[in-house]
Amino acid sequence: MSDDNVIILPVVTKLDTTPERVLQAAIDAGLKGAVVLGWDADGDEYFSSSIADGGEVNWLLDRLKLKLLQNADA
Repeated sequence: MSDDNVIILPVVTKLDTTPERVLQAAIDAGLKGAVVLGWDADGDEYFSSSIADGGEVNWLLDRLKLKLLQNADA
């Protein structure tokens, strides 16, 4: 199925989406740094970061985890 006729809305959803769509949205946002977490095709954990400082990465993860928890019932 093609996404050619799909309008992407800036809303929170409970439905999964493709990694390609999420990564393209991150590219389009012009981020100054990025952290990517996920599972590969074998089910193994995947981690990559453009931010070299592990403390800064952890700080970002904790801040965004707090935002996620605050929206848990949304």
